[in-house]
Amino acid sequence: MTALSVNLNKVAHLRNTRTLGIPNVTRMAVIALEAGADGITVHPRPDGRHVRGPDVTELAELMRQWPACEYNIEGNPLHQLMDYVTTVRPHQCTFVPDETGAFTSDHGWDLDRDGVRLKPMIDAAHALGVRVSLFMDPLPGAMPAAKALGADRIELYTEPYARAFGTPAQATELARYRAAAEAALAVGLGVNAGHDLNRDNLAAFLAAVPGVDEVSIGHALIADAIEFGLSATVRMYLAEIRKAGAIQRAA
Repeated sequence: MTALSVNLNKVAHLRNTRTLGIPNVTRMAVIALEAGADGITVHPRPDGRHVRGPDVTELAELMRQWPACEYNIEGNPLHQLMDYVTTVRPHQCTFVPDETGAFTSDHGWDLDRDGVRLKPMIDAAHALGVRVSLFMDPLPGAMPAAKALGADRIELYTEPYARAFGTPAQATELARYRAAAEAALAVGLGVNAGHDLNRDNLAAFLAAVPGVDEVSIGHALIADAIEFGLSATVRMYLAEIRKAGAIQRAA
């Protein structure tokens, strides 16, 4: 079954609007894991508006108590990400081409332009025993280049699908993601996915796109948690993942 990694950036964003440490990011991670989440994701940005250095370290300590679950740190390796990777050695690091101060992640890597710079950092992560995933647009032709650089997985940037969901363009977008996933699998890459996946669109995506190892979900999941509570919300998302599996088996 596709693994669910809960992104806690928006929890940290709320906490950062006050000075008392509420809500506690590590406590929210425990609640998510106890509810059945398969992992925790954080994306420490240079401006510190979400998770910060102490969060990264505290969560690394926590995850040692959950050996079956995965710790994934996202960020731009051309900025400060590799400092965190070296310090805490997460299970996975996801290289994302965010510019400093970017509002949010909004595109995948251009490997023709950036591959030469990424290669040494992929090698450095591997030397630390850390899996590397590259944040990518759904472009089948880019997958051999990702593999050639030494990436272990790619993470499909799913906002275009989320925007198309429920519109006549949905089928076309799903076909793009299906083709990209098939191309990644064909060259031996694992497939992750994330960005604006939510309870409405998740099952349809996973039912249509083959071989997705992991989804990383933050904004929508934390928004749902305000209404339903974090434990209940995690279980809802896991139910959507199971629903996708049932659809695939019935097809």
